[in-house]
This record gives sequence, C-alpha cells and structure tokens, in this order.
Amino acid sequence: MITAIREVRRAKGMTLEEVGRRCVPPTTAQTIGRLETGTRTVSVAWLNRIAAALGVDAADLVRLPERPEIAVAAVLDGAGAQAPRRAASVVPPRAEPGLVAVTVTGGIGDYRAGDEIWCERLAPEDFGRALNRDVLVPRPAGRLLFGRLIGREAPAGEEGTGKLHLLPLGGGMRQQVVADPAWIAFAVRLVRGL
Repeated sequence: MITAIREVRRAKGMTLEEVGRRCVPPTTAQTIGRLETGTRTVSVAWLNRIAAALGVDAADLVRLPERPEIAVAAVLDGAGAQAPRRAASVVPPRAEPGLVAVTVTGGIGDYRAGDEIWCERLAPEDFGRALNRDVLVPRPAGRLLFGRLIGREAPAGEEGTGKLHLLPLGGGMRQQVVADPAWIAFAVRLVRGL
C-alpha cells in the first residue's frame, strides 16, 4: 500500500517525534519513519492511529492512483511569495458527515457572490465551540439566520439550550437573539473561486 503519511505530516508541520507522541498509545519516531517509507507494513490499525495523531481521516493517508494532488508552487506571507523549501502538496477539500453548505448569491460582510461556506453542525451541548464564529441558526417557521455568534446565555434550568446572540453580517443591522435552537452549524471552510 502506498501511503501519504510523510506528505500529510510535513503539510501539518509536524516532526516524526510529535506524531509518535500523539499516537495512542505513543510510539517512537523510528516506527513512524519506517511506516512512512514502507520499510514496515502499514496496517489499518496503524493508519487509524497515525490519522488520529495528525488530525485527518485515515483515507487521507492512502495514496490512490486516481487521487488528485495539488503541488504547492509558492508559500505566501507578508514578505511576498517564495518557493517552498521542500516539495509539498495539498489535499483538496473533501465533504465529511455532518457538513452543510451555505451558498452566497450576493456579497455580504466578508463573503462574495459565488462563495460556498461549509459548516459543521453542532448539537446544543457543543454550541460553545462556535463562539465568535459565523454560524447558521434555524429559526421558527423554517427561517434561518446567518451571523457571528457573539454570546450565549445559559438556560435558567437544565431545560433548553438558552439564548444565542448573533450579530448579522450586513452593516447597520441589529443584534438578533434566538432561543433554544435544536442545532447550529459553524463555518469551517470557505470555498471561493477567483
């Protein structure tokens, strides 16, 4: 099996030692190196352990002939564009379970017409993860609200999710309060054509 462990590890900026320490249970840098180079057979169990340590899906570590790779041609920072020090590639975005999308048909806030905003759905007990992020919130009668989650009031008792305070993206719009939504989805990826 041909793996992309080394490429993904380098793209994440991690050393062999860091990956080994993050594995559960921890392992040595030498073992990770052998798995990367193919001198040691990579089992499904190893793929799962290394994928968890890298924060990716195991499928991202398997190189298939038809899998597209996008070569990194330049690194861009405040000083401008430079050639990468080592050959690198990026993995194209892949849909995951629990994602929903928002398509932008007219510019608003930081978003332009044609943008796709990929959002991860959250259950009420995880709403705190979305503070200060752009979120999609269902409202009564099938309506929706998209804006920045700026606050959350805990419920008085243990019933309900409390009140969410959202700042709409358009200029001059007033803060909105939504009580006890069944779910929210926070923006995790912006897909924008140029």
